[in-house]
Amino acid sequence: MPDVTLPLPIVRAALNPLFRIVLNHRLSFSVQRALLDWSSVAQRVPRGTRVEHVELGGRPAERVTVGLVSDNATVLYLHGGGYTVCSPATHRSLAAYLARETGCAVQVLDYRLAPEHPFPAALDDAEAAFLDLVAAGYRPEHIAVAGDSAGGGLALALALRLRDRHRLVPAALGLIAPWADPNEVPVRDRDLVIGKRWSRACAAAYLGAGDGTDTGYAPLLADPSGLPPTYVQADVDELLHAQCARLVAQLRAVGVPAEFTETRGLWHVAQLQASLVVPAAAVTVELGQFLRHALRPAQSRSIG
Repeated sequence: MPDVTLPLPIVRAALNPLFRIVLNHRLSFSVQRALLDWSSVAQRVPRGTRVEHVELGGRPAERVTVGLVSDNATVLYLHGGGYTVCSPATHRSLAAYLARETGCAVQVLDYRLAPEHPFPAALDDAEAAFLDLVAAGYRPEHIAVAGDSAGGGLALALALRLRDRHRLVPAALGLIAPWADPNEVPVRDRDLVIGKRWSRACAAAYLGAGDGTDTGYAPLLADPSGLPPTYVQADVDELLHAQCARLVAQLRAVGVPAEFTETRGLWHVAQLQASLVVPAAAVTVELGQFLRHALRPAQSRSIG
């Protein structure tokens, strides 16, 4: 249960204008980032949350824990935001709820953002962070990778790169509405959170002078064979729902265990509001339990 329970219609009514104003292609990305960091204070963390500022792969990160945690399993979390906005601060509440459910530290990477750092900067940072965790003593199969929206696409791209370059496979992938193909133009103008013009601006900023067919940029175009068990969550009314459904179908077609939860009445990455809304908290718990199950063989010891 969330710490503060608010009626779903009230939260929807409050978020709709907020996202229309903030995630606006007419605003500079620097202004959007500042507004999102400021608004994230409304997303509360569970009691007992501890946030440590660390470094992974040469980039800042937050190590988020709640109570006792396993010292030999962890979650690498890649935040969403169209590869252009958001930060560990905007996703601290979600990370904390996942830390509470998994019993592990959730490491939220502050990867480089576009347009200042276009593709493949974010993917390079994610790769370096994962390898840094391995160098620190975590076995690859004791590291789960999770992310939302662009961070979900980045998590998928990371798993492909680890497979192809390093022959490494994480314990699991937990993907919240992953943006697995930024080339795809939405068929509608917007959902409650995301607008077409904003998403196209983000896709162009992230691609830069790169190749849109590169599977690091658009992992939905890749063969997903050999990826770890994957759990995908999406709401049926969001712009990315059809893309998520195709991803799950592709995973299942090559034998990758894939679970898919489709919510109704929520919104894009409603898990960020897990501290406020009961249905958002419920799906966040489901994701945490999936990751906990995948990491269970490694959770033999706990530390404060």
